[in-house]
Amino acid sequence: MSILPKSIADLIDSFSAMPGVGKKSAKRMAFYVLKAGRDEAVNMAKAIINVKDRIYHCSECHNIAENDPCNICRDPKRDRTQICVVEDAMDLLAIENTANYRGLYHVLGGVISPLNGIGPDNLNITDLLHRSEKGVKEVILALNSTRDGETTEMFLSKMLSTKGVKVTRLAHGLPVGTNLEFADETTLIRALEGRTNIL
Repeated sequence: MSILPKSIADLIDSFSAMPGVGKKSAKRMAFYVLKAGRDEAVNMAKAIINVKDRIYHCSECHNIAENDPCNICRDPKRDRTQICVVEDAMDLLAIENTANYRGLYHVLGGVISPLNGIGPDNLNITDLLHRSEKGVKEVILALNSTRDGETTEMFLSKMLSTKGVKVTRLAHGLPVGTNLEFADETTLIRALEGRTNIL
């Protein structure tokens, strides 16, 4: 039987369900909320609800957005001849934070992972293939350097090679097994600049 009130224990459980948040951090976060003023706690709760109510995926690139198409897809200054393919919105944000890439993006929504039951049909691949037929000259595969990421890159490169577009990937230099969101901006800039052909 817990000595904590149920509402606090439930909040700790909710925080600890987040990626990278252990029980100790979850407890600190829960007690922070407890000590915070009611207005701050209500604003925090509203922000969470707003994310669930207002955020959806761009119909073009599948990035998270509050409008459709998203701000990147609507930006007339973006280079529409390049598409950078990423696994998720956090990877897109990591590349965008370098301020070095000015093309468009495509968010796959994951990678091919047979062991986890994720195949090509579970990802946003069909939309990417359609987009690659609309004046795109280069598709940059910016997937994480994992076995599943490399499997997905090989699958995409074979599919895209039939579309007559140049297919490149980020240069090696990103540590194998790391996620883009944890890479520093300089490493990402060098990886973008040194991208290589896959086929």
